[in-house]
Amino acid sequence: MTFLENCKILVIDDDPALRQLITLTFVSQGCQVHSAANGSEGLRMFYEQRPGLIILDIMMPEIDGWTVCAQIRQLSNVPIILLTSLGSEQDIIRGLEGGAVDYVVKPFSPKVLVARAKASLRQAYQTPTPPKVTTFSDGYLTIDLVKRRVLVGNEPVKLSATEYRLLAYLVQNANQVLTTEQILENVWGLEYRESSDYVHVYISHLRRKIEADPKQPRYILTEYGIGYYFEK
Repeated sequence: MTFLENCKILVIDDDPALRQLITLTFVSQGCQVHSAANGSEGLRMFYEQRPGLIILDIMMPEIDGWTVCAQIRQLSNVPIILLTSLGSEQDIIRGLEGGAVDYVVKPFSPKVLVARAKASLRQAYQTPTPPKVTTFSDGYLTIDLVKRRVLVGNEPVKLSATEYRLLAYLVQNANQVLTTEQILENVWGLEYRESSDYVHVYISHLRRKIEADPKQPRYILTEYGIGYYFEK
């Protein structure tokens, strides 16, 4: 059984033909699919159904997908895939920074969408392998990978599942430069080898949360033209 089988999926899109296509695609994978035609209905169904995955359009009447994503993210870490015709770099970055775990541009391949859904669910719900390096502490920043706890100045820091996986991967390979390709494959999966923007966005997220000065980072450093590393 994969993470996709028996998963409850909520599709929020104002295009009825597209909702039907996505529904049939995921029902054939053994999923239970609910759909909504606008943001208001989508939020109501989110509260009622508590899905394990949300596929969300952006350009919709009443409440757009940006707002829906932000409201859901305040309440839940459920993985959200944005599925939209907006394909600019700025839109993709906005979506990822707004809490989506993935961003798929229309027109799309149903097979690719299924692969992205599987990867998103695996990232969100898979039990992690026990880390080799389990702790880091220098008086300002404390990271405990066993307890999944991060403290800055003794104050707990809330990280999303993706942010935590990225930080854990960097810490476990401390002082070693990791290419963006290595980070993508180990944190997101092979399906994301070409999605370098994801790494840059989430590195920025982490710096804002753990660095005293994100513009002059102490812990998560850039090796220009190559990738990033965590400096102990």
